[in-house]
Amino acid sequence: MPADHHSTDSLESDACYLAMKTHDARFDGSFFTAVTSTGIYCRPVCRVKLPRRENCRFFRHAAQAEAAGFRPCLRCRPELAPRASGAASWSTEDASRILAQQAARLIDEPDAWSEDGPGAAQIAARLGVSDRHLRRIFESQFGVSPLQYLQTRRLLAAKQLIADTRLPMTQVALASGFASVRRFNAAFLEHYGLNPSALRRAGGEADGSGQGKAIEVRLGFRPPYDASAMLGFFARRALRGVEVVSTSDGKGPAKGSKPDYVELTRTLRIQQGGQAHAGWLQLRFDLQREQMLLAVSDSLAAVLPIVISRARAMFDLDAEPMAINAALHAAFPHGDGLRVPGTVDGFELAVRAVLGQQITVAAARTDRKSVV
Repeated sequence: MPADHHSTDSLESDACYLAMKTHDARFDGSFFTAVTSTGIYCRPVCRVKLPRRENCRFFRHAAQAEAAGFRPCLRCRPELAPRASGAASWSTEDASRILAQQAARLIDEPDAWSEDGPGAAQIAARLGVSDRHLRRIFESQFGVSPLQYLQTRRLLAAKQLIADTRLPMTQVALASGFASVRRFNAAFLEHYGLNPSALRRAGGEADGSGQGKAIEVRLGFRPPYDASAMLGFFARRALRGVEVVSTSDGKGPAKGSKPDYVELTRTLRIQQGGQAHAGWLQLRFDLQREQMLLAVSDSLAAVLPIVISRARAMFDLDAEPMAINAALHAAFPHGDGLRVPGTVDGFELAVRAVLGQQITVAAARTDRKSVV
């Protein structure tokens, strides 16, 4: 980061402008472009008319752009961008930068967004430092306070629910961590100069209704992405009655074939605030738009930001493929788009790992006696 900790330095800015000029999706979420003539910040993949170079400022994080007084673009929608990976090189990076990155990762989790969730003091205690030290280090690395960073995460999450769903504003406010609609409206108006209802009207009709039907949202990722390989991994481990991975013909894979996998559908149960939320989710890829389409049952609407976060982790959507290829290209020259499979539930993953080691993956999927 440069000395002012807000925009990138001049050399990086030239590279950012070139990436924006070519709409290079590999840099999506790695930086944001703020245009001084419009007061709006965009993703590098935005298809609006290319602004003049002297009108552009580049920020590493959306929170930095908003702290500088810029509003998110309604066309490219910065809330859809993959998050900066924040992967730390423990042997080469200084302790302050690693500490700030770990704090940001904790703030990125929806469990930290509610007003009764872990605040800066609790996060500092979890990291083993004082609240004051965390604030100082965080502002030094990101150019914004932990509270400003958190507020941007909450508002962008709310903006996605407003644009992609028909959920009532009360439900959007609560799901995004706001204690009341009044506080939600005030924060939205202060940051974006629009009330939430006006933003929804400007965005037109959404795909998901939130009223007894599937709710659909979009999740961005950086290409390339080997969707078939990832879905094939989950297909080989799918548990009957819990999840199913379908192919292009709508059936399961034929023995000995290499099917073109299309989507994953599974059940999910999330415990939050002493209440259980159960339902289903479906994930499918739109590779041309560098997006994953997530559909969830209406019963999971109250915890939709958590579902989104877990879906991103399950499919490793925030990974940086250029860094992966640089490390693995020699060993896997044809491995463009490989990602690390994750999970929507840590306990479930632990059980799967233990059973897979004790018996086999195939037996763990089908043999109930093995589970017992």
